[in-house]
Amino acid sequence: MNPSTKLLLAIAPVFLIAACGGSDDDSLDDRLNIADPKVRLVHAVPLAPNVSLFRADVAQAADVTNMAYKGASNYFDVSTSTAVWDVRTATTPALPVGSVTFDANRGRKYTLLAVPDAGSVTEVVLIDDPYTRGIVTDNARVRMFNGSFNAASVDVYLTAPGADLATATPNFGAVGYKQAAPATGVNSSEIEGGTYSLRITTAGTKTVIFTSPVNLAKNADWLMTSVPGSVTPGDVKVLVIRSDEGAPSTELVNTP
Repeated sequence: MNPSTKLLLAIAPVFLIAACGGSDDDSLDDRLNIADPKVRLVHAVPLAPNVSLFRADVAQAADVTNMAYKGASNYFDVSTSTAVWDVRTATTPALPVGSVTFDANRGRKYTLLAVPDAGSVTEVVLIDDPYTRGIVTDNARVRMFNGSFNAASVDVYLTAPGADLATATPNFGAVGYKQAAPATGVNSSEIEGGTYSLRITTAGTKTVIFTSPVNLAKNADWLMTSVPGSVTPGDVKVLVIRSDEGAPSTELVNTP
């Protein structure tokens, strides 16, 4: 077998993956970790005005400009190099929400989340996703971010529908406020595609504060983000930010 034939056989499964639920953000160069770095924005500050994203004082893509609360953008390509990224209110005058500095590297995906801090202060949290995964796997990728100041630490379960939670182990345990699981710099958890029951409990207990059926497609790439439903402790909503889905932020319905 000549080298060209071997190469075609090696990459053929990747094209099959793309045809069966993959996205533009799950292409061959992504899986080989040679793609341009990508960035997206999530607005998770309740009652805040719309926000916009800047890199080195330069406004970025249209879908990260004038973004409303609970909004999220698709990934967009950026150049490599270290830069300061600022989130500002889309008001006149603009007010700073927060900033973060990082070195954008090939093969990596970066999520910037605008979140509330203590009192009226806000900040921007960075999730650095190495996006290291097998060439032919069709497992979904899932990460949890706790953006709920009224739920300081939570356990997150993805189980078969109707499964007994009493004997279940959380997929993401003790996720603190403004923390991601897996943590930034670590790959998302790979989970087989299918129908699941998503349940969130107060950490260390089986007290469910949110539940919803979810359909996790093969090759899906989900960031699940909790946000406050109110100031009442444990009253949370959940956004699913899907990679490159056109309308990437979807709010799940709590079905207790």
